Amino acid sequence: MKNRKKEWQKIARERIKILFDLAEKEIRKNLEKSRRYVELARKIALRYNVRLRKLKRKFCKNCNTLLIPGLTCKVKLNSKLRVVEVKCLKCEKIYRYPYYEKGNK
Repeated sequence: MKNRKKEWQKIARERIKILFDLAEKEIRKNLEKSRRYVELARKIALRYNVRLRKLKRKFCKNCNTLLIPGLTCKVKLNSKLRVVEVKCLKCEKIYRYPYYEKGNK
């Protein structure tokens, strides 16, 4: 049973990668199609219990838009709070990710 689950997860990871690649290709032509690809990838990840480690910061969790700086999001550095602020231009949601100066943690 565990072996079969790992096979499903491997197939799911491949499909998620394909869907994200398609979303990146379609983002300039058709935003809705791109959002649908991201939505499908997230559904597959939820169904087969696959983590979206590196892909987690690539899309808006609110509206499923692929986040590309200058096109679908704005990126700012907030030195007071020491965070990178990413603002989705579709739904106006702001994500804050901490950063540290080299050597200081």
